[in-house]
Amino acid sequence: MEKKQKKMLSSFTILILMILALAVLSWIVALASPDSGVTPASFATIIRSVVDGFSDAAGAGADLIAFIFAIGGFLGIVKATGALDAGIATLVRKLHGKEEILIAVVMFVFSIGGTTYGMCEETVPFYIMLASTMVAAGMDTLTGALVVAFGAGVGVLGSTNNPFCTMAAVAACNDVGVAVDTGKMIGLGVVVWLTSYAVALYFVLKYAKKVKADKGSTFLSLQEQKVMEEEYSRNFDIEGKLQGKQKLVLWLFALSFIVMICGFLPWEDYGINIFSGWSEVIMGEGIPLGYWYFDEGAVLFFIMAIVIGIIYGMKEKKIVETFIAGSADLISVALIIAVARGATVLMSNTGLGPWLVRVIAGILEGVPGFIYAPLAYILYLPLSFLVPSTSGLAGLSMPIMGPVTSQLGFSVEVLILIFSAANGLINLFAPTAGALMGGLQTAKIEYTTFMKFALKCVIAIAIVNIIVVTVAMMIL
Repeated sequence: MEKKQKKMLSSFTILILMILALAVLSWIVALASPDSGVTPASFATIIRSVVDGFSDAAGAGADLIAFIFAIGGFLGIVKATGALDAGIATLVRKLHGKEEILIAVVMFVFSIGGTTYGMCEETVPFYIMLASTMVAAGMDTLTGALVVAFGAGVGVLGSTNNPFCTMAAVAACNDVGVAVDTGKMIGLGVVVWLTSYAVALYFVLKYAKKVKADKGSTFLSLQEQKVMEEEYSRNFDIEGKLQGKQKLVLWLFALSFIVMICGFLPWEDYGINIFSGWSEVIMGEGIPLGYWYFDEGAVLFFIMAIVIGIIYGMKEKKIVETFIAGSADLISVALIIAVARGATVLMSNTGLGPWLVRVIAGILEGVPGFIYAPLAYILYLPLSFLVPSTSGLAGLSMPIMGPVTSQLGFSVEVLILIFSAANGLINLFAPTAGALMGGLQTAKIEYTTFMKFALKCVIAIAIVNIIVVTVAMMIL
């Protein structure tokens, strides 16, 4: 008997329900505690939060939307050359029987990006590539999505010198007179990063092996399996070989992402100042590598799309049409990221965020160290769910939590890692995490399907995190 297809809520519906739930919470808090500083969300506040997500300072502004569209057009041009499919086929043939090594290496590379510069929204285009690769290797699209989401995610979770997370927290503490030993903090970050990576890798490899051995063990719904078959399996030629121009296209393709990553890395923090000249010629005066953001990333991919199209011999009309079609494929991704930011906008407009931080700080006062660390981690989880932006949460919570932790005689460095780990854990699965929701959309995977896998892995990572930060708080 054919298995009955279950109806699942779309990502957009889940996000809208989240925003409505926050609006209800604002009313509950405002009525129960008139002195809380929380304003009940009006109808206009709720409606506008969705639209204002497009211009939210936390990261979903026009620059990010332009970045997503530029990547879509870039991928459209590359895919039209056939180089991507042929390259994946070559990779799969060479790694036949060694796919586990590929998963481990790629996850580790993504985790490096996460721990060093907070690789997040930049992962969206990789969902398509890894989905194709894993399907060609005999697994499914969910495996590809897990490699990206949990690879970069555990890196951000164990941030070392991530400017949007730990370094933003250090700056916020310094602003209120709380000193932080960054060397000690980075060392703790490495421990959290590597232990979380080990747990995530175990779960991802376990699922990948299971699916490869038995396709019926996939978590994908019947509809998702059908989409996977149509999008990846039927049109993918495992015997495809790279032609001369396609090899050059792949080199340019790889170079584009290498330059992007170099553009986002804070080189001056490492004392390196050799990348300024040519970057300023393209991006403008005062914008060397290390000072790039999403608008510079958009410029890079727009230029490289044109360069690849010309080198491959495409006509002007073909380049334009292909670029536009590729951008159109990611419209839903851009919308999801913007709507996800709407929850943060509503939190800011109603004052829920500052109220929650004050409540958490009050709960933590007077408890011993072996309770303070796990309790702080647990209390940071709901706060991170409502404020998924790492830099936003750092600026919101550290001016309050930093002094409280210092006055109680506990390690502020461990507190920063508690904040980083808890916020990163939530961003591994929260529907308010725009990059995750956008990535799943590109891979044609429903959020509820992703959660079938994520729940056990997230709980295991949380347990390991709590053990690490508790031991660290008792020692330091």
